[in-house]
Amino acid sequence: MTNDILTHRSDISNALSPTSLPVDRELDMLSLRPGKLTEYIGQREVVETLNIAIEAAHLREEPLDHILFHGPPGLGKTTLAHIIANEMGGQLTVTSGPALDKRGDLLGILTHLQAGDILFVDEIHRIPKVVEEFLYPAMEDFAVDFVFDKGIHARSHRFRLKRFTLVGATTRVGLLSAPLRDRFGIFRNLDFYSKDDLVKITERSASLLEMPIDPDGAAELSMRSRGTPRIVNRLLKRVRDFAQVRADGQINRETVAAALDLEGVDSQGLTVLDRRYLRTIIEFYQGGPVGIEAVAATLQEETDTLVDVVEPYLLKIGMIMRTSSGRKASEAAYRHLGIKAQGRLFDRG
Repeated sequence: MTNDILTHRSDISNALSPTSLPVDRELDMLSLRPGKLTEYIGQREVVETLNIAIEAAHLREEPLDHILFHGPPGLGKTTLAHIIANEMGGQLTVTSGPALDKRGDLLGILTHLQAGDILFVDEIHRIPKVVEEFLYPAMEDFAVDFVFDKGIHARSHRFRLKRFTLVGATTRVGLLSAPLRDRFGIFRNLDFYSKDDLVKITERSASLLEMPIDPDGAAELSMRSRGTPRIVNRLLKRVRDFAQVRADGQINRETVAAALDLEGVDSQGLTVLDRRYLRTIIEFYQGGPVGIEAVAATLQEETDTLVDVVEPYLLKIGMIMRTSSGRKASEAAYRHLGIKAQGRLFDRG
């Protein structure tokens, strides 16, 4: 029984995680990814910037400037890299910062790129310093420098690369070094999606998966998806399973609510971990302020998990505040959990 509970909790955590998981690379999930900018929903300023840059590059018959996307995970950075490759007609090579732990790894990728190809580096802030410095001349001069032999016999040779476009993605732009950041020509932030955009994404994904969903059901799902398209698509699959087994395939507001209540996702999109995080600040530390390390120790969770996965959405919806003294629960958090604050009892939201 204990193992079943732990497995179920793990499934819930995975479904609500904004980070990429193996399930996101399944064929039916990949089919939900738009292939053109005209199909992309949301992030209007980013899309407009890319439209102008791509059209200008076509007119000049040149590759795009290097592009850096930053923002919370699951908001479409990888999808935009695929779209850019499609729009520019180049091949896309995908890698990540932690995977490039040696200069030779990066060299092998760079030398195989053809003119107009796109190199996408996810979590680019995690590239080791020695590899990052090797990337500077590749981005700026489209060349890499080799040093042969050692000591007095050392010789330097410059190898010319084909003109390519580097698309970098990071969830922590502050950890990116200034020399690397300054070499990107286009620098755009991706923010959480509005409810209206998430409804459109839900309806589009449901149509591609051939599962009818009414407007109220799409609205309910969008409310519980933490402003993140990746989570919308994951939860849509869980709702589809529930509807086929318990609701004769009908997906409406009641079906979505019942399915996601079963998954531990409440009306605001908060998970069990989110609510534990808020209750810890309120009940253990009198609402804060409290340091994130203390909260992580109390919850027995990694600090990075709380900072990267839990806090961005809670900050966005105003459930917590970051102060110079630490984290503090807002009145909205007390109200949502139905906990007394300053002698008042807030009703659940």
